[in-house]
Amino acid sequence: MNEVPERRLLLHGLGVTNAAVARAAVAHDLEVVLSDDGDPPGAAELADALGVRLVLGPDAAELESLVSDLDAVVPAPGLPESHPLFELAHRHRTPVLSEFDLAGAWDDRPVLAITGTNGKTTVTTLVTSMLEHSGVRAASVGNLATPLVAAIERDDLDVFVVEASSFRLARSRRFDPRVGTWLNFAEDHLDVHATMDDYRAAKARIWADQGPGDTAVVCADDPVVAAAAPSGAGGPRVVRYGLEPVVDGVATDFHERDGALVAGDVELLSVSDLWRSLPHDRSNALAAAATALAGGATVDGVRSALQEFRGLPHRVELVGRSDAVAFYDDSKATAPHATLAALAGFDSVVLIAGGRNKGLDLGELHRGVAHVRAVVGIGDAAQEVLDAFPDRPGRVAASMAEAVSAAVGLAGSGDVVLLSPGCASFDWYGSYSERGDDFAAEVRALIARDDSGAAS
Repeated sequence: MNEVPERRLLLHGLGVTNAAVARAAVAHDLEVVLSDDGDPPGAAELADALGVRLVLGPDAAELESLVSDLDAVVPAPGLPESHPLFELAHRHRTPVLSEFDLAGAWDDRPVLAITGTNGKTTVTTLVTSMLEHSGVRAASVGNLATPLVAAIERDDLDVFVVEASSFRLARSRRFDPRVGTWLNFAEDHLDVHATMDDYRAAKARIWADQGPGDTAVVCADDPVVAAAAPSGAGGPRVVRYGLEPVVDGVATDFHERDGALVAGDVELLSVSDLWRSLPHDRSNALAAAATALAGGATVDGVRSALQEFRGLPHRVELVGRSDAVAFYDDSKATAPHATLAALAGFDSVVLIAGGRNKGLDLGELHRGVAHVRAVVGIGDAAQEVLDAFPDRPGRVAASMAEAVSAAVGLAGSGDVVLLSPGCASFDWYGSYSERGDDFAAEVRALIARDDSGAAS
């Protein structure tokens, strides 16, 4: 297990993760101080229940005193790198830790970790299912509803499948998963990371501490990921996956062949038997199979999980059809790269996109223009979205109801209306799931009105 000699921790930013870290740290007899720039719901109750000090809205001097007086700081995962906390920690040589460091100090069960700009939750969910179908007790944790530090309290698990965000990876002193998988890389999270180089370096931490007994699963189809693959003696075993048997002159261990997903000479599943067969669906399936098999799953377990999987909410999810127009909810697409992946699966789309831009170049969306009939812009970045498609009809909508109505007016028979925002949801909504639910509610209301009109 990793060592964490620091006994006095400052936890700054009190969301789901640091609330779990606080409970776990107190249970392990560490001294904890909680702080936050605002006054988040439940903070006072958490501090009272744990019997720890709470500092809300510290000024510069008070924050510096906290950082200099304690042994280590654990920032909330989404705290921007520009926050004064990091400069203060550097100045006072106060170590910065993540929940991964603490979990590694308290538990030595295997970790299978998945990172990437897109697809992490889907692949994490699939890997967990593949292990469970193989008789391995597993749970999906990390950048999800259950942080890793909370999951290790369970004694009924054999392995943890961790969705590893760049935020956690960047702030980990040491993270050595038994299997580390990097899916893809594209511009994202510049609202947290200072530069794209910082973001890329954070993702590459997935393999930095692995040794000979570990496995690095590499997406050969992504040039950034492929270039960062471990090499040389003393590192992990490298497993490559891609849609083709050979990518850039290098053979892949997991790929497609004759309409099937294969692992070496073993056929895992016919592509036609997948829940959906868009390019990123097939790539995610290959990544999950490579990860799960390296982590103890069986071929039968992998096959069964792929056969049963039906996708996740808000990820190119069919909501309904009306008058030969299909409506899809891809609200989880919070960066242009994810929107482009969704567009690639359809021939003619009326795209609903926008929201709060995370400092990204939304002009990248134009690379999907061949699939786009028209565009409806929503939220703070509505005009930026329309500007990305100067050669397509566009409308700005002031609400989701208005967006759905405008999209229907722009759609033709056989078109897809796709909510794939390419932006965060926090201008109009509290989460991407709330945004997707609102879209689905408006679509269903539209279908109900159409059905009622047809009946009369």
